[in-house]
Amino acid sequence: MSGETVLVTGGTGYLARWCIRLLLERGYDVHTTVRDQSAEAGLRSLVSPDADPGRLRAFPVDLLRDDGWKQAADSCEYVLHVASPFPPAQPRDPDELIVPARDGTLRVLGAAYAAGARRVVVTSSIAAIRNTGAPDPGRPFTEADWASPGNPAATPYDRSKLAAERAAWDYAEDTGHTGQLSVINPGAIIGPLLGPRRTYSLQTIERLVTGSMPAIPRLGFPFVDVRDVAELHLLAMTDPAAAGQRFIGTGAFRWLTEVAAILRSELGPDGAKVPTRQAPDWLIRLISRFDPGVRTFVDELGHRVDYSAAQAETRLGWTPRPVAESVADCARSILSEDAG
Repeated sequence: MSGETVLVTGGTGYLARWCIRLLLERGYDVHTTVRDQSAEAGLRSLVSPDADPGRLRAFPVDLLRDDGWKQAADSCEYVLHVASPFPPAQPRDPDELIVPARDGTLRVLGAAYAAGARRVVVTSSIAAIRNTGAPDPGRPFTEADWASPGNPAATPYDRSKLAAERAAWDYAEDTGHTGQLSVINPGAIIGPLLGPRRTYSLQTIERLVTGSMPAIPRLGFPFVDVRDVAELHLLAMTDPAAAGQRFIGTGAFRWLTEVAAILRSELGPDGAKVPTRQAPDWLIRLISRFDPGVRTFVDELGHRVDYSAAQAETRLGWTPRPVAESVADCARSILSEDAG
């Protein structure tokens, strides 16, 4: 049993809940941040209802305010900064996402290092890696690649992830804490639910399995299981090889037509509503005028982008599970919740 304490920010989020559950299972005590203290009871029931109540403490703090961060980070040997907004629709003003993502990251780092944390792991995104052009033919993007801050096609969310990660590395270097920082850059996170809150990538699976997506757009994503991303955070938290490194955490790229085929194969009768037809691009562009969720990714139609997770696999021994398993588990979880 560890007995050490870890601060996980944004405790009610999809990934953060899985991180908390895994930490408690591994014997860590957990501090987490929530927007409202009333969320603590519900969070506790989701992540570890049988755990000693004293092993999980929730602190109501705001990423844009200093109040409470000192108390949240106090006595924490490690910090997982997972909190970051992902809106259902991109705001008109990018600063609505950029400012809280960047300033919140700096606020968390300041509190963590003031408390003497040995390692801070920041959740970034592959959005901070993909640049305006493609890598050399046949080469996937790696941790050596960085997105361009001047890319006009980047969404406000993409810009917020890049700004926050750049700010984290700059702050760590300026304060002499580069060796105490690691960054995870996950792909599209899917997998079983742990509570009702859903990300865009989960909504994609939901739309396919419930039939609310009548035809399949020419879209694809590098998918990764939420349980594997949580595991990667813990590896980066404790492994000396993770010091001062960023790690792409994603599995293989899959077109949504491939995801739909997995769903029909794995779910049997429960996959009866999964669409079989591919939608023409013009139709998706038309739908995007009325559906903000579709509008976010309409410029990605027909584009395949690959990323290499070799650094996480070789340095940390990380092994993501097959995408088909994650897709099926995600869909079964969604159907189970809807049935309940």
